[in-house]
Amino acid sequence: MSSIAQHPDRLFPADPGVREVARRLHAAVESLPVISPHGHVDAAVIADDVAFPDPTTMLISPDHYVTRLLHAAGVPLEQLRVGGSADTTPREAWRVFCRHWPLFDGTASGYWLRQEFVDVFGVDDADLREETADAVYDALQARIDEPGFRPRALMAQFGIEVLATTDDPLADLAAHDRLAADPSFAPRVLPTFRPDAYTKFWADGFAANADRLIQAAGGGSTGYDGYLAGIAERRRYFAEHGAVSSDHGTHTADTLKLDRAEAAALFAKGMAGTATRAEALAFEAHMLYQQAAMAVDDGLVMTLHPGVHRNTHPTTLARFGPDTGHDIPFAVDFATGLQPLLADFGTAAGFHLIPFTIDETVFSREIAPLAGFYPSVFVGAPWWFLDAPDAMLRFRSAVTETTGFSRSSGFIDDTRAFCSIPARHDASRRVEASFLARLVAEHRVTEERAFELIVDLVDAAPRRAFKL
Repeated sequence: MSSIAQHPDRLFPADPGVREVARRLHAAVESLPVISPHGHVDAAVIADDVAFPDPTTMLISPDHYVTRLLHAAGVPLEQLRVGGSADTTPREAWRVFCRHWPLFDGTASGYWLRQEFVDVFGVDDADLREETADAVYDALQARIDEPGFRPRALMAQFGIEVLATTDDPLADLAAHDRLAADPSFAPRVLPTFRPDAYTKFWADGFAANADRLIQAAGGGSTGYDGYLAGIAERRRYFAEHGAVSSDHGTHTADTLKLDRAEAAALFAKGMAGTATRAEALAFEAHMLYQQAAMAVDDGLVMTLHPGVHRNTHPTTLARFGPDTGHDIPFAVDFATGLQPLLADFGTAAGFHLIPFTIDETVFSREIAPLAGFYPSVFVGAPWWFLDAPDAMLRFRSAVTETTGFSRSSGFIDDTRAFCSIPARHDASRRVEASFLARLVAEHRVTEERAFELIVDLVDAAPRRAFKL
């Protein structure tokens, strides 16, 4: 097999001397366990050890990183079976993908896929051509059908020690409980409290969701007070069932401290469906502040993922649903937005806030300075459009001079594509090795210290930031 995915120096510096240092640094962390504190794999798939169905359903249709680029090239999403579309068979969709495989040269998606094909499936990506599509499909299907190719076995094969999921606040977390109680299953699969559908007035079913939260509180309070009690109660439930963090996919990074009467009035408008967009954003900003206050009390780490216009193409949303590739980033003002929250909780004992961004302009201007002063703030790793080799290297260069290495969240893969997890984490480790190798070559850190730093970045940083 001659795939470039097997080259031992992939992502390392071109300079031979610096590359040699990077090799040594990467070797020190290559086999460390995978700590994945933010992602979107379904815990029930692991608990039930569900067999993967076919190559298209596993690798193509649910991966909007992949399908959005094919759509840009003129491939209708129904040809890729996106959103449950059955206009084509899985094999036909696979042929479409193979026909367009050259489009992925130079992309992060292409890098992950090459690694998956070679390392997980034993398939040379050089064989991904239209004329060999059926043969590759059959080879992948044969691998998928093997009795040992199940989620639990792959967790061990991939070296995953911690895997966090993203969960509805009212989920019963039964799958997590089964995994935690299983003595034969060593990894930790942790739930994450994700309240977005319960804090955004514009989310489908907001009023019904809020009513369910009020009922969940069980304390007899109604309205805004019952709603707050419901959120606090469900956060406690999640913590009791293993959660270490809450995740907030807010529109902006704004936080707002309202008095009770103002917040209750906004909540009433949201329940009635009469709130303006500005009022909805104000309530979301207020709830971000409120949940920071709750985090000080219950200890859940607060992760923040703002800055994305969601589902920007109405026709695609109507035909295929959300999370199908038409989300577009925009610039975010973290320093101004987070000021009310940090003024009250930024130095609170035990409070951890991890802001993530896909706006590269704020790496050195806002994110690093915030983490360089507030003991509560950790720098979130590159996310979504930025979890790519060059962007990760730019990130590390941008934040380190202000924050050093100790304020990092550790890498997050943020993926639904289970088999891409090891490839993504290895890419991050190679980027960290490359950056540190340059510092060694420039006599800015010793190689001995670089070894300590890369182990900290890969292993200790996520444990520290996420209280593992």
